[in-house]
Amino acid sequence: MTPRPHASIVAALAAAVLSLAASLAAAQEFPVREIRSLCNFGPGSGADILVRFYSDRLSKLAGKPVIVENKPGANGALATDALAKSRPDGYTILITPASSTIAAAPHLFKSLPFDTTKDFAAVTTVASLSFVIMVDAAKPIKSIDELIAHLKVKPNHGFYGTGNNTGVIAAELFKAKAGLQTTHAPYKLNTQALTDLLLGQLDFLSYDATWGSIQAQGGKVRILAATAAKRSVALPEVPTLTELGYGGNDVTPWWGVVVPAGTPKAVIDKLAGWFNQITAAEDTKQFLTRTAFDPFPGSPAQMQALMKSDADRWRRYVELAKIEPQ
Repeated sequence: MTPRPHASIVAALAAAVLSLAASLAAAQEFPVREIRSLCNFGPGSGADILVRFYSDRLSKLAGKPVIVENKPGANGALATDALAKSRPDGYTILITPASSTIAAAPHLFKSLPFDTTKDFAAVTTVASLSFVIMVDAAKPIKSIDELIAHLKVKPNHGFYGTGNNTGVIAAELFKAKAGLQTTHAPYKLNTQALTDLLLGQLDFLSYDATWGSIQAQGGKVRILAATAAKRSVALPEVPTLTELGYGGNDVTPWWGVVVPAGTPKAVIDKLAGWFNQITAAEDTKQFLTRTAFDPFPGSPAQMQALMKSDADRWRRYVELAKIEPQ
């Protein structure tokens, strides 16, 4: 006679089946209420523009409001921490430059209130973009070589401003190639950095091409170079630092969607499907081109692997740039 399974094993299997059934049911119903969409940076920033566009399109697909909540500060770490401490149910998401706010973060901070390897689950990638080196359009500086010459006659080679991890890495790698000692001035809000540039308190800015291109179109700044390895489709007229002899490193951050670890896989897959549907839409492609992004669709597995591999790549960049963790 075949021995009967132990009662505890049967109970455990039954509990697992019920848990899976509940998870699938929840995913089928998801969402039943509004979704909170966190943004690492302030209103009006390049990040804010992208987050609001995708959040608006997500609300249309999900049939529920998607409320954007800006949490700027600590180079994006405040919003990332808020996500880590949220319920893993899919109702709090973070559309973020994950290559910097997650992959690079452990190498830029001595300590973090979250664990980048354990506290997050990837949903999908959505876009990539370059960072740019910008100067006051009213100044007579029209090339990277002219900027370097301008900086080298100033005490300690002047000041530059940025408000995020990628901006620091891009600028510090440029400084290393150009032999500069320019001091970094951190900013919480892009608008304040721009004000200080126009007041002459900063010599250049290192920011994302989305926000930079908007300021350039408004005649406030002049973009001198991009930090990607090759020219962006969205900024074909802007040379890269590599072209100009100050490159060798591809500083092209990418954006993706993350949720707290433990979020049901069925919910993650549902969100991934919606976000990839948004990225594939023609109006999204037009929006990304206008705002200096390039489409970068993916999957939960691809993004999870990319976060892991980029952690090592950005560690090397931090070391090359000689950035001391803060």
